[in-house]
Amino acid sequence: MTGTVQTAEGHAPVFGEMPIDPRVRVGHVHLKVSDLERSLAFYCGTLGFGVQATMGGEMALLAAGTYHHHLALNTWESRRGPTPPRGSTGLHHVAFLYPTRAALAVALRRILAAGVKLTGASDHGGSEAIYLNDPDENGIELYCDRPETAWPRNADGSLKLLSAPLDVDELAREGL
Repeated sequence: MTGTVQTAEGHAPVFGEMPIDPRVRVGHVHLKVSDLERSLAFYCGTLGFGVQATMGGEMALLAAGTYHHHLALNTWESRRGPTPPRGSTGLHHVAFLYPTRAALAVALRRILAAGVKLTGASDHGGSEAIYLNDPDENGIELYCDRPETAWPRNADGSLKLLSAPLDVDELAREGL
């Protein structure tokens, strides 16, 4: 997209003519939490992230594997703080991309075994996703992509957005 962007006030110029480099990825997410130990129990104990580093009981860097961190947690401004009220602005959810459907199924079984309630499960056509909340009510999406050649397309070739129910029981049996 080049030229102008629609804004609330009308049109504004786009800076530059080049789109963002397609290799750009979300490097990590940094969440404010109210109780670091409780959050570590969830992200490490339930989801399986590993702790890469901590800072004085106020911050932790977590990763899948040996990466420096995919997720940072801190209580600098939020220790014992309330969750944001419904209807307020902020993070809708953070999404973690699993490499395979079988890996997503393992995550689902871990979540169910820990007694964590799912808030949703969707087949988006190009991906399958399960949704839940962390202990501070931050939204979490765990998902896996289908091969790009299998993504549903509109007649003009653009990506077709879907939100169909996902059979969670069938996913949980994947790889067993």
